[in-house]
Parts: sequence; C-alpha cells; structure tokens
Amino acid sequence: MADVRPQIFLVDEKLCYGCGACIGLCPVNALDLIDRLAVVTQDDCTLCNHCIPSCPVFAIDIVDVKN
Repeated sequence: MADVRPQIFLVDEKLCYGCGACIGLCPVNALDLIDRLAVVTQDDCTLCNHCIPSCPVFAIDIVDVKN
C-alpha cells in the first residue's frame, strides 16, 4: 500500500504582494485576497496546482505535512 502524506497549501507572506494572478485560476474558488495577500480555504482546496505556475514571485507551494 502506498504511503500517502498529507499536504497543505502555503503562501509565502514575505513574497506575495497580492497581484491576484492565482485567484482566477482556482477551479474551486478556494483562494481570496485579504489585505493584499493570497489566502486559501484549506478545506476547499483540492491541491490541483493550477495556481502555482501563475505566481510571478513563486510565493505559492503545496508541501507535505510533517508528523
């Protein structure tokens, strides 16, 4: 059986400047801009990666959660 690691969507607050490029690409509308920062609703995010290549400053990532 494959080892499935939980993952989480992260936005680097030091890099994100709120351009909103990622917002329109989210197929489940899990992203919002709050105070010029991309914020995800984790429960809605499907980890599809559509938003990641849209970020001009590479502030978006999906990472494994460490136990």
